[in-house]
Amino acid sequence: MSNARFITLEGLDGAGKSTHLTFIRQWLQQQGIDAVFTREPGGTPLGEKLRDILLDIDTDATLDTETLLMFASRQELISTVIRPQLAAGKWVVSDRFTDATFAYQGGGRGVPAERIAVLEHWVQQGLQPHLTILLDVPLEVARARLEGSRLPDRFEQEREDFHQRVRQMYLARAQANPQRFLVLDASSELAAIQQRIAAALAALQDAG
Repeated sequence: MSNARFITLEGLDGAGKSTHLTFIRQWLQQQGIDAVFTREPGGTPLGEKLRDILLDIDTDATLDTETLLMFASRQELISTVIRPQLAAGKWVVSDRFTDATFAYQGGGRGVPAERIAVLEHWVQQGLQPHLTILLDVPLEVARARLEGSRLPDRFEQEREDFHQRVRQMYLARAQANPQRFLVLDASSELAAIQQRIAAALAALQDAG
């Protein structure tokens, strides 16, 4: 457990999380680090069903229901994947975690942060990532990258002001937690971004 690390990637859709997750996977493999990769919402059989509901453009849910479903998926992931794998000494890398709820349901939708924090405390019981990599990118860049790649999901189809609020909340979370966040300009050169990610991962490894 002492060598186990929990890493999360955050950012707007189109920020490049998939590309950098592939790089992280390769880096960990080169270091001989046993790691498990997952995503939110999802990552478990039940979580994937909840993901389908949450991202479906035909889903009509109240803000509270949406937030509770996010944490229901998260509870299942923590109890059946994250905690057991960390206890086994493995690294866990997740595409999104609770910062996404603060950003999307909090910043984007307007759910009070205090209400989200209550659920965070209940579900996570103190569990926090050792490192959160925030891939920050201007909205116009993110949207250009997504253009024509796939049909937009329930969140991607939201208006520009929604995504601007999401981005600002992500940045506010990073500013409030500088010891946990690595904020990267995801519109900069790929090699430079990955160099900084590799340095952050190496620092985590050395800390073990």
